[in-house]
Amino acid sequence: MKTYPLYLNGEFVWTSKSLPVTNPATNEAFVNYSVVDRVRVAQAVKDAQAAFDSWRKLTAKARGEFLHKIANELEKRRDEIARTITMENGKPLAQSVGEVGMTVDHLHWFAEEGRRAYGRMIPHQTDGKRNMVIKTPIGVVAAIAPWNFPLVLAIRKVAPALAAGCTVILKPASATPISCMLFAEACQAVGLPKGVFQVVAGKASEIAAEFLENPLVRKITFTGSTEVGKSLVAGAAASLKPLSLELGGLNPVLVFDDADLDKAVEGTMMAKFRNTGQSCIAANRIYVQSGIYDKFTKAFVEKAKALKTGDGFEQGVEIGAMIDENAVKKAAEHVEDAVKRGAKLLCGGKRLDRKGYFFEPTVLTDVPADSLCMGEETFAPVAAITKFETEQEGIDKANASQFGLSAYVFTRDLSRTFRLAENIEAGMIGVNDGLPTTTNAPFGGVKQSGWGRELGSEGLDAFLETKHISIAV
Repeated sequence: MKTYPLYLNGEFVWTSKSLPVTNPATNEAFVNYSVVDRVRVAQAVKDAQAAFDSWRKLTAKARGEFLHKIANELEKRRDEIARTITMENGKPLAQSVGEVGMTVDHLHWFAEEGRRAYGRMIPHQTDGKRNMVIKTPIGVVAAIAPWNFPLVLAIRKVAPALAAGCTVILKPASATPISCMLFAEACQAVGLPKGVFQVVAGKASEIAAEFLENPLVRKITFTGSTEVGKSLVAGAAASLKPLSLELGGLNPVLVFDDADLDKAVEGTMMAKFRNTGQSCIAANRIYVQSGIYDKFTKAFVEKAKALKTGDGFEQGVEIGAMIDENAVKKAAEHVEDAVKRGAKLLCGGKRLDRKGYFFEPTVLTDVPADSLCMGEETFAPVAAITKFETEQEGIDKANASQFGLSAYVFTRDLSRTFRLAENIEAGMIGVNDGLPTTTNAPFGGVKQSGWGRELGSEGLDAFLETKHISIAV
């Protein structure tokens, strides 16, 4: 099998140790990738620091031109990269193509947004003084990416950091590193200066420890579980190292009696089953008002039954393989627990009898509040539906969680829309919209769903320091 190198200080480096990458649709390894130890990660940090001074001195326009060129290189290799994402992640090929497209969009957006890292002049309050605010890059950034969107969620960190003038060391997820290696190939192809962007892989705990303890690393940005996020917070406390954390969600959907039924079903299907349900903003708790409950569940189940499950390369597949054996077991556990507590299983509910990690699209109704799937992120194609009566009850149910990443609302009442927007505890709310993410708007959560925001102007600001300059004149 081919072994992919790491990208270190402008060169592709093969190491003496490597690990396999498994295709979740076949449960077979198809490629290897090189790994390094903590000592080599420390060297990568030194190299990033060495590159920082010259990279930050480039104009934002010049840095942006590199990002535009990288985006164009990815676009030229779109089909190859999409196939790689499907092989390492299991998602349907059409969704992988979409992931490459959003990655390209992120790069183009931040290539331009870097030119708008505005400071400001403040009207002075003391004669003989002038007050100015400027923005400067924070320094070396360590980015830790997840497996569920292996390319776009990595570049969601890398693009704004590079645009801001930072240098970046990326650690991709061990299950899905290859698409990030292809991104590194695009960086080299356009002549990105050495040390500005690097890719490391190896034992996660060792790499994270180096990122946390190395004083040259000035910021860590992470997407993953709340549990790991808390461990990073604990590790960063000693040096007060800044963190951006995009963590778990337990995302509610509220479908009101006045909703457009077809749009509500279609939007909830998208919010639930996109990426095989393995999305941090996937619908996890679906609450439907009693007046429309029976119609909604009937239509939703019909559509869920029609979803085609299979290898992501098969024509028309909408539900691909789950990432690994543990993911399948957790899905089964959540279904069994809900049924045991009184939920009704209307379709799906079990593993597919075939090679790989496949689970049927599943719909549970009348799901009790104390079920595992109502209190834990399921991360599977399992929809849990229950009813509510009043608007206030819906809000209370939506907010009855320690998480607050995203929420979805389906209603045609404009005044209700504003009430919900103000009272639902979530960083993102889709109103009659099952896919609210867009490059030019902030992405992130409240409560235990994380710190800070990605994307939009806020995504750039996460990698900038704000300085007040007081000038006596």
